[in-house]
Formats: sequence, C-alpha cells, structure tokens
Amino acid sequence: MSNQPKVILSAFADEAANRKTAVEQMAVLAGLGLKYYSPRFVDVTGSGEVKHVVDLSEDEYAELVKLHEEYGMQVASIGSRLGKVKLLDVDDGSHNVYVDPDEYLAGEVQATINAAQKLGARLIRGFSFYHPQTEKPHGYVDQAVERLKPIVEAFQQAGIIYALEVEANLIGQNGHLLAELAQKVNSPNMVLIFDGGNLSCQNLSPVECFAEYEAMRDYIGWIHIKDYQMDPTLEWTGVVDEERLKNFVPANMGDSGHEAIFRDLAKHLPEITDRLQKMGVPGFFTELEPHLKGGGQFGGFSGPDGMGVAVRALCELLDYTHIDYDLRNMSDITKARGF
Repeated sequence: MSNQPKVILSAFADEAANRKTAVEQMAVLAGLGLKYYSPRFVDVTGSGEVKHVVDLSEDEYAELVKLHEEYGMQVASIGSRLGKVKLLDVDDGSHNVYVDPDEYLAGEVQATINAAQKLGARLIRGFSFYHPQTEKPHGYVDQAVERLKPIVEAFQQAGIIYALEVEANLIGQNGHLLAELAQKVNSPNMVLIFDGGNLSCQNLSPVECFAEYEAMRDYIGWIHIKDYQMDPTLEWTGVVDEERLKNFVPANMGDSGHEAIFRDLAKHLPEITDRLQKMGVPGFFTELEPHLKGGGQFGGFSGPDGMGVAVRALCELLDYTHIDYDLRNMSDITKARGF
C-alpha cells in the first residue's frame, strides 16, 4: 500500500456532455474512470430542456438518483450559482442582478439545500458576491461577511458545508481576500476552493498564483482543476470580461503553476483530509472544470474528448507530484455485476 497522500477525482459532468443529458454526463465520466461528479446544468429526461440542478423537479431528482445507481456515480458537490449576485443594489454598468437578502435565503439558498439533500451532497460550491465593478473589492469585505453568515448558518443547520470559490470580478477574487472572508465569517462549516485558472486569467503569474494559494491554504476544502495561458494582447483593466476568455488549457500547461502548488499541497493533504473526514466528507476532491472549449460567467464546456484530455493531464500531474488517486478498476466492475 502506498504511503503517498491521496485525492479523490471528480468533475463538472455538464462540461463533458455535448447535449447536457444526464445519461451522456454519467456515461462519459464513468467511461473515464471517475466515481464522483458535481451536477450543474443537466437535461435529466433527454427532452432537450436543460435546467440548473437546483431547479429540478422532485421527479427529476428521483430519476437522477436512479442514474447515479446505474452508472455507479456519487455527487461530490452541488455546483451552485450562490453568491453570483450583486452585494449592493447599485447601478455599476454590469449586467449582474441584485436580490434582496431575505428573498435570497428563502429562495435560492433553500433550493440549493434541497438539491444537496435530494442528491446526497455534503458540499456546496458558492461565491462571494459582486462588489460595484467601478470600485476595488477590499472595502466591501465586511458587508460580504454579513451577507455570508446567514447563508453559511442555513447550510450548517442542514448538515452541509459551504465553500467559496476564488474567481475574478467577485469580492473574493484572490486568495488573500478569500482568507479574510473566511477569517471573519469564522465558521468551521465554511471552506474555500482554489482554482488556478481563475487567477491566471486575471494576468497573475505562476509565482503570484502560488502566493494566492498559500494565503488561502489553511481554509481550502477542495480544488478546481482549471489552467489558463495569459493573453499578452489583453489590456488589463482589473476586470475580467468572462465571455472573451479563450485560453483555457489542461492542468499544468498554462500559467497557474500547478506543479508547485501540488507539491506543496502534498505536504498538507493528510491534515486537510483528516479535517474533512471528521466533517463527513470522504476526502479531498480535485475537481475538473477545464473549460477547454470555452468558458463564461456561469459555466464552461470541454466536450467528451476535452474532458478525456483534462483527466489524463490531471493524472499525469498527480503522478509527477507523487499524489495518489483512484480510477475505476476490475473490482468496481465485479461489484457492479453483483459478484
């Protein structure tokens, strides 16, 4: 038995499906050897109607659970859109919307909790709200904390862990700001998600990406695997036009510096994994969200072929940095056959 630290592989299944059908999503990921995934956009019945996972009907949740059993898949996290709304009701020239906090708690937050409970998820991916885009995010941390606290409390009461993903244009657009949010929310039920591609697309160098990872490392609950090659023709204004991002690449082929990050992560994985398992999570997830054929504000696409490239690149990176992982093997197939 290997003494190397270990992660669990997962992926956003909608990135792997040309038509977003649940059957296609399950089949592609199972065929690539994955056992976990995060649902986001899905056509459960094959009718052609794609919905966000928190908007599914009770019958659609039940059908999705049946497909999980059929394909041997489990849900790692719910790929929610929580926190991708304005913090304040001000006109800043962006197309982002504002939702009243009480309305948000009763609506989107409760719908996300319901999705997690129906699908057996212990983790929720969320975001840290949009500050006025004409201003810097630093002055809005305390107001974001006040919006976050009741959301985190609602998930804690439901036995679900809430995580903030680092992403451009939001208050938590880098590791230092996310760490400050985590410190001030001060809840064991909130963790952070590192995503290298969401930093390098802000024109941060590999060294800068590592510094942001290091700043948030004590609060990391899992990692999204995305990489990006910086665009030298981009005139950096401090705001990312998410619809023009086109330089996403497989892990460790861009400017996020994944090798250095994973070598450091390997040293801390045992203690992080122990903390997560005490919270009821099976382990530390490395979750593919590669965007190899395009990405935008609320999702991305890689196709079945792109997801295959992304999985192999991640496995090569993990092998190179001496971190273990599992793919499906003959024993999994034997169990599925009932032997």
